[in-house]
Amino acid sequence: MQYTHLGRSGLKVSRLCLGTMNFGPQTEEGSAHSIMDSAQESGINFFDTANVYGGAERRGWTEEIIGRWFAKGGERRERTVLATKLYGTMTDRPNESRLSALNIRRALDASLKRLQTDYIDVYQFHHVDRDTPWDEIWQAIEVAVQQGKILYSGSSNFGGWHIAQAQEAAGRRHYNGLVSEQSIYNLLTRNVELEVIPAAQHYGLGLIPWSPLHGGLLGGVLKKEREGVRRAGGRALETLKTHQDQIRQYEDLADELGHEPGDLALAWLLHQPAVTAPIVGPRTQDQLDAAIRSLDVALDDDALKRLDAIFPGHRTAPEDYAW
Repeated sequence: MQYTHLGRSGLKVSRLCLGTMNFGPQTEEGSAHSIMDSAQESGINFFDTANVYGGAERRGWTEEIIGRWFAKGGERRERTVLATKLYGTMTDRPNESRLSALNIRRALDASLKRLQTDYIDVYQFHHVDRDTPWDEIWQAIEVAVQQGKILYSGSSNFGGWHIAQAQEAAGRRHYNGLVSEQSIYNLLTRNVELEVIPAAQHYGLGLIPWSPLHGGLLGGVLKKEREGVRRAGGRALETLKTHQDQIRQYEDLADELGHEPGDLALAWLLHQPAVTAPIVGPRTQDQLDAAIRSLDVALDDDALKRLDAIFPGHRTAPEDYAW
């Protein structure tokens, strides 16, 4: 396994992050525990979750599954860099969502209880809260750090401007602020290249891409359809119709290079600036094994240029659209 620092921090994390959103709704608890054991055995030490994971009717379920896995002992918690998130609505009470000081305190304590641990390594804001001042947010986080309940802070789904706001406010308080940003980023969705990645690089944040295979569309969807293994549906089907020619060219390139399409998509992300660890969310052991293969894929300049030709990216704003 390869490791790197999370942004400018001294924290070392694996180049793949285990996403747990499927644990509970898609993957039953026993299988989820086996996948987490296997991930650790392979060297993955970075696990990501959120307080709302588990489904609309059972928010917190995923954290509970992870907590019972930690409770098995065997240094499972000690070997894990644990990241969770808050922001989403947990109940219909008015202060059970977003980033008020009150919700930060309550949501953090609730996550700690579900996860059966006394601290969170990376506590992430699941979305920007435009209605709560950053001084209020950082004061609440500083208290949690002083209490030993969290070690680092991260963001998710922030724009470049939001990262700048957060870091400038933290700087005025002589606080470290954010060490990571979790954004959607893959060959099909490259908007973060405009401003989020430049902001992350400027402020020293590690980028943690979610949906690295774009819901499976970069995982060989056309090949699987031909083999009768899987058919795209819903929003994925509409996206496939729009980008079918690109995806076909991409799958042909993967075949030419001798790699599975999903391995190629993950390897491409690992070659991008500021990327710390793509989040892989396996439902099965086979999917985890496939993700780990991507660490052995080396892409030369020609392969990277050919991928850019199929899926054009962005230059840094404003040069992307202005002089």
